[in-house]
This record gives sequence, C-alpha cells and structure tokens, in this order.
Amino acid sequence: MANGVSGRVVSSMLWPLMSNPTILEVLPGSAAAAAGLQPGDELLSVNGVVPTDVIEYQQLVDESAVALEVRRDGIASALEIVKPAGAPLGLRLNSSIFDRVQTCDNHCEFCFIYQLPPGMRTTLYLKDDDYRLSFLYGNFTTLTRFTELDLARVVEERLGPLYVSIHATDPEVRAGMLRNPRGATSLRWLRALLDNGVEVHGQIVLCPGVNSGAVLEGTCAEIITSYPDLASVGIVPLGLSKHGRETTLVAHTPETAAEDIEIITFWQQRALDALGKRLFFASDELYLLAGAPVPPAAEYEGFDQHENGIGMIRSFYDELDQIEAGLRGSFPAMTGNWSTIPAAPAEGYREERPQSRGAGADSDGPVVIVTGDYGARVFGNVVGRLETLTGTELRVLPVANEFFGGNVAVAGLMVGSDIRTAIAADGLPVRRYLVPNTAVPGGRFLDDMDIADVAAATSVPIDVVAPTVAGLIEGASV
Repeated sequence: MANGVSGRVVSSMLWPLMSNPTILEVLPGSAAAAAGLQPGDELLSVNGVVPTDVIEYQQLVDESAVALEVRRDGIASALEIVKPAGAPLGLRLNSSIFDRVQTCDNHCEFCFIYQLPPGMRTTLYLKDDDYRLSFLYGNFTTLTRFTELDLARVVEERLGPLYVSIHATDPEVRAGMLRNPRGATSLRWLRALLDNGVEVHGQIVLCPGVNSGAVLEGTCAEIITSYPDLASVGIVPLGLSKHGRETTLVAHTPETAAEDIEIITFWQQRALDALGKRLFFASDELYLLAGAPVPPAAEYEGFDQHENGIGMIRSFYDELDQIEAGLRGSFPAMTGNWSTIPAAPAEGYREERPQSRGAGADSDGPVVIVTGDYGARVFGNVVGRLETLTGTELRVLPVANEFFGGNVAVAGLMVGSDIRTAIAADGLPVRRYLVPNTAVPGGRFLDDMDIADVAAATSVPIDVVAPTVAGLIEGASV
C-alpha cells in the first residue's frame, strides 16, 4: 500500500496460482517484432523457464539468445531470437506478477481499502503485501508475509529500493495496528534487509491517539537507534472516508497536526545530528492542516517520497521559481524500478496519465484549474504568478470530495462524478477547464468515469494536464 489513503484489495480467489503473461505491445523495429511476435500472444516459457514475474522474465531475456515458447489462437510454437546481450527484447506484458500476488493478511483499522464504497472496479480492491510490487512500483509492504526465501532472492538479485510500512516500532502497538500478531515480529526482516545492504524507505501512517504523540516519539527514537540505515521515513496522516466503519479512529485537527510536525521536526534534527541526514519527513497534508509553511527543498534531501505526498508543494513552488527565472523547471523523478524494466506494465501511480483536450469550443473567460481542497490552497498563493507566465486569466475551482467524503481532499483522489457536479454548478465565465492527470490513471477516474463523461456537463473544453507548473502553462496556453 502506498499510504493511508491508497492501495488495492481483492479476494485472493480472483487470482490463480499461475497465469501466463500476454503480450500487450510489440515495439516497432525490435527483435521481438522481427521475430513475428504479436499483441495477444501468450508467453509460456523463456529459455525453458516459466518465469514467475517480470523481474525474472527480464533477467532471462537479457541473454543474447532467447528461446521463447508462445501460444497464439490456442496453438503453441517455439522460436529463438538472437540479439545483443542486454538489449531489450521489445515486449510489454499485461502483468508484472505471473504467479499469485502476495495479498495482505493484515486487517489494519486505518486501511483505506476497507473504506472504499462497493461497486468500484475490481482492481481497486486488491490489497497486496508483495515485496516484488514494492520493488517495481514503490508499494509499501508490512513484511508480515516475508520469508527466508524472499530475503534470499532480494539479496541475491539486489532488488532495491524496497518500501516498508513501519507505523510503530513498539511490538504491541504495531501488532494492534495491523491486527496481526506477526506485526510484532516482522520488523526483524527490515533489519535483515538493511544488514544485507538493501536500500529501504519506511512509512508511518499516523493515527491520532494510536501511534502519535509519545508513541511517535518512541518510534523515531527506536528508528535512529535500531534502523539508522533506513534511507527515509515518510510520515503521512490517516485518511478517513465516509464509508469507513471504524469508530475509534479520528482525523487530524490543525492542533494535532501542528503537534506532530513539532515532534517530527525535533527528531529530524536529532537524526541530522547523529546520522548526518534528517531521515524523517512529514507529508504535505500535515503542513496544510497545521497552516504551516512547507520546508525548503534542501530539507527534503532528494524528495525520496515525493509520490507519497511528501514535498510535492515545495517541488511545485520551486519549479515555478525556476521557470520565472528563465530556467527549465525540474520535478522529482518517479521512484520504483518499473521504468528500467521495459516489459513491466505501468500500474498504480505509474499508470499512463492522459494528456488530452476534450470536445467543445473556447469561450470568453478565464482558464479554470480544477483541483481538490488541498490543491486550491496551494494554487491560491500563486495564481497571479501563473497568470503572468501564461498571459492568461486563471481561476481555481475546488472540488469537494463527496464520493469518498471524510477528510479526503487530495486532487489525486477526485472522481469524475464530483468534478462533473462542480462544473455543472459553476456559474462563472470559463474558457477551458484543466483537470490533473493524476486523477485519471489509465484514462479513467476512480469511479470509472472517463473525461468524456465529465465533459458532458459543459460545452467548453476540458483538458487533462500534468499537475506541474509546466503542465499548467501548456494547458492554459493552448
């Protein structure tokens, strides 16, 4: 799971013990194309081995001679491809895990998957705890299902960085939060990974009254003492939707957010003094809740957990400064290693993000930035500066998240139905709407609507743009 408000869960009955990957794409001019492979072909084996995941597949096809067994229209055939060693084969597959995804057997009370409404698409309900998905996509794993064999493979193949949900180092508190007795002991695998030189990033989903306050203090102290070689520890607030059934969980208030930031800042300095790095990093959401300014870029030490909502505001503001200064704006790169494995499908946060223009004709009025409540606070401070860069009048349209409700206010969790409602109710002049592509993974919103469904609420164009300064400039300048 990526953080307190994301992840996937589905009954393991939907996942067979083993399934053969299917070719989604054959790159033009590649060795695979020259061999006649086609989308829809089923991959049965590589060099006589039935790979269990795309990591093993990639290692096998790195050879100069690659023997494939494929099935097309029910007929199996064999072919051999010769290419330079290490050169890509030129295939993109439909799955990254070919055997059963290691599903999560924890029952965390704060898990956002348990707070999803019924009727969403099946893949959103898959709750994984698979170290391979951690390596490939940056998903967080609790290590409660990690084994000696898993450790041996990670170490032998150098599968890092990995991402581990810590939450608390106190065994009783951690087991209680995971609702799994193995939560009390599974951090031994974290120590083993670090002892073997594997890069690991940690996460704490902060639940007020559960692992905040004194418990958070103890966790930070224990991490500095026992896990000082962690690369980073992201601390994100609990996400609560209106569909959750837990009655003991409470959301942060401005006061408790400020208290937790104070604790995190204190332990950042302790870590900096003792280890030469800050180690602990609070999410942007905590700063917004507390009404506190986000730290300068240097204090994020490389933005290792940018996708976890940590440092996004600072990187946006810094990109704006750079572009205003006539420089090419920079933005943190995605973590995870899928981009270095050509055959791995883009899943989760890395799903393809559309950049398109909807139907309709421009009219008089400003370009309207559609965003969540948190995004509105971020843009509100810099709209004038963005107008200067674009030469266009801009307006921000905050979209209340009625679909999830609760304290969900991030732009990435906006859904099509809420955006359509907000646009339909928007009575002010508008030339064009800009929607962040982070809310449209794989071309669809989380409620399964697409941009065309949303566009039905208005006669003006709706553009899907990257939520960066450069993306907004491009969208506003069309």
